[in-house]
Amino acid sequence: MRSAAALHRLLDLLPVFEGDDRVRCRFTLVPGSHFSADALAAVDAAGARCIPWAQALATPHDLILTASPKGGLDGLRGRQVLLPHGAGFNKALPQEGSPELPSGLDPAFLLSDGRPTAALHALAHPDQVERLAARLPEARRHAVVAGDPTLDRILESLDRRPAIRAALGTGGRRLVVLSSTWGPQSLLARRPELPAELAARLPYDGYQLALIVHPNEYSRTGSFDLARRLRPALDAGMVLTAPYEEWAALLVAGDVLVTDHGSVALYAAALDLPVVAACDGAGELVPDSPMARLLAAVPRLDPAAPALPERLSGPNGPGGTRRFADQAFALAGRSLETLRPELYKLLDLAPPPYPVQPRPLPVPDRAPHTPAAFAVRASIEGGLIAVDRLPPWADPPFHHRAAEYGRAGTRQLQSAALLYRRANTTAVAAGWHQEYRTAADWTAEVFEEYPNCRTAAVVLSPTVCLLRRDGGTPFSVHLAPARTGTRVLRADPAAALSAVHTWLAAHPDGSHPLLPATLTARLGPATHRIRLEPATEAESEQLV
Repeated sequence: MRSAAALHRLLDLLPVFEGDDRVRCRFTLVPGSHFSADALAAVDAAGARCIPWAQALATPHDLILTASPKGGLDGLRGRQVLLPHGAGFNKALPQEGSPELPSGLDPAFLLSDGRPTAALHALAHPDQVERLAARLPEARRHAVVAGDPTLDRILESLDRRPAIRAALGTGGRRLVVLSSTWGPQSLLARRPELPAELAARLPYDGYQLALIVHPNEYSRTGSFDLARRLRPALDAGMVLTAPYEEWAALLVAGDVLVTDHGSVALYAAALDLPVVAACDGAGELVPDSPMARLLAAVPRLDPAAPALPERLSGPNGPGGTRRFADQAFALAGRSLETLRPELYKLLDLAPPPYPVQPRPLPVPDRAPHTPAAFAVRASIEGGLIAVDRLPPWADPPFHHRAAEYGRAGTRQLQSAALLYRRANTTAVAAGWHQEYRTAADWTAEVFEEYPNCRTAAVVLSPTVCLLRRDGGTPFSVHLAPARTGTRVLRADPAAALSAVHTWLAAHPDGSHPLLPATLTARLGPATHRIRLEPATEAESEQLV
């Protein structure tokens, strides 16, 4: 392996040997890559074992698996199997090998003393075999169409879409996935401002943003500096995916992909996901490749366009992109069963008697992130309260600022007209010295500490809040779920508080009807009923 990206492809392939105690797997780091820093960490995270490169050179091997032809592989002793580590041959890298040739098809890396280095080229599509043979005719007899093991894991995980969206906290929102490959033509290099621009244009309760970053970019930049550069969008709720497995889970969960010329776009197309092009790859994109055809056919993204949300809010149905993936992937769902006999033939062993199948992707193990402060655009028309929550740094106009006490910074709290907090749901442990206030007490005291606050509230549960306006008598807010077809959608109760605050602000003289009252509010993708009633004693006395 030369990089984490190559390692990830090998990990997706290795289930062909599962359950076979005759096979022992060891990894080694091929020297010379600029992206090797994260590869060893990825091996360690997988619980696998490494051997030094010098030992790998000195030791004969029964089979050598690699997902990159580069490096001193001809110094290794053993039959080599070469897999692409992306969706075919769509990119040419001027700084490496022969500038005009696609990465993975350069004879400079595929030949040793004029002979093919690999005993087997495991390719995903017949067209890739023909393209290899056109450059390296003698390699045709070493090539086999074997599908794509990573795609098969994605296809095996389609029924996990609801679980993945639940883990991400997506709910009824539209999940917009951004994908950036590595290098000077990548999305993050060409349009580094795009994640923050989209966060500022797409209301939080209607859209969730996620970003897939190529492992090479993780390795080159480091997660610390990458998070620093993306901080505005991350604070606005964007999900930054882990470089192994989680990126593929995001495709399963996603509603639309915004992409450059990286391989992720073709994996999304295999799911018939709507694709929008953010940049075109310039000189790196191989003309007339499946990727080039895909990017030429899909819409272009212009963040300045007034209809940006509409461009990313097409129908939740097929995107008409699968035909491009069909030009890059064959034998969908059958990669491991196709490769197993080929690999065991090279090992001179009989395959195990039981079937092999791809492992489904794990459901992400992460706590959903909710921003701590918002600039809220809100209006009332025809009795409907419309609420759009945006990052606090979004361009005006906006109706009010809202901030969560205990999470937002002091400046955000001091400038917010709506302050809210979540009730304390932690059980009191014996022997702990703790101090609490009731929801009624906190909402009464907060006006003295924050003079700009007009509405204070406590979220008691996903459906009930206690709210006080300008120091008045507290009342309860009951948020009903909405039904869309066969789905029941719940909204963030803090969004309902912004709707109530907007309604109360429209009646500054107290002209609003006496409680109880029922409001109708659009919170993201659905319309919800909000019931206002006098607070009960139990609601007022709940601890925070």
